[in-house]
Amino acid sequence: MTPDARTHTDDEADLTFARRLADAARPIALAHFRSASTAVDAKPGADFDPVTEADRGVEAALRDLIARERPGDAVLGEEAGATAGRSGRTWVLDPIDGTRAFIAGLPTWTVLIALSDQGGPRLSVIDQPFTGERFTGLTAGGAWLETGEGRRKLATRGCTALSGAIISTTDPYLFTGAEADAFETIRKRSKLARYGLDAYAYAALAMGGVDLVVESGLKSWDVAALMPVVHGAGGVVTGWRGEPCHEGGRVVAAATEALHAEALEILAAV
Repeated sequence: MTPDARTHTDDEADLTFARRLADAARPIALAHFRSASTAVDAKPGADFDPVTEADRGVEAALRDLIARERPGDAVLGEEAGATAGRSGRTWVLDPIDGTRAFIAGLPTWTVLIALSDQGGPRLSVIDQPFTGERFTGLTAGGAWLETGEGRRKLATRGCTALSGAIISTTDPYLFTGAEADAFETIRKRSKLARYGLDAYAYAALAMGGVDLVVESGLKSWDVAALMPVVHGAGGVVTGWRGEPCHEGGRVVAAATEALHAEALEILAAV
């Protein structure tokens, strides 16, 4: 089936399966969160890039469920890389986004699950098992916060200018050179900046809290699940020059087209 031939019913069925994947991830992640016995290893490289038993355990469980129930679909995950498929669809997984927050005992980490096809991410889940918040989104339209109390539709805040914007990035010290200068310009023009939220910042944008998120150096598994939730809530997500960003790199997400355009005037020059 071609991407254009898919229907709303197809998306809802796939989103239901994505929720099942998130359900499978929750007990594994929670068993390791704030546990002194959880092992933390460092991935090869100059900077400390941690990986935990939770990262590996969650991804393994999700891959197993996909292999059993969606055997034709490909999988791309942060920990185990790519597994080929034949359907033209790929499940993109970040088992614990925000591992640094996870090992610090901070509840801003999330489980990221997206389903992509040739056109990019179609639907996704941003799940926070500790708080019980689940953010779901369809690129074709609609984003929701799902909790034990029910489901409510999400919409971004109508902020149209940096002067009134609440902005975020995971860590401003990750920017260097011209990137750092561009982010500092945005920060100075904004109303308020909050850091250290990882993917949760994009969920907050979809909820109408944060208005602008600026990042650099993202991988496809970092960004794929963010896009349907932000788009479904009425926001905009692109690269710093307005290009598609579902494969990673420099990313800017905004609550409105006008705010996005103002941010691009600064970022596109880098």
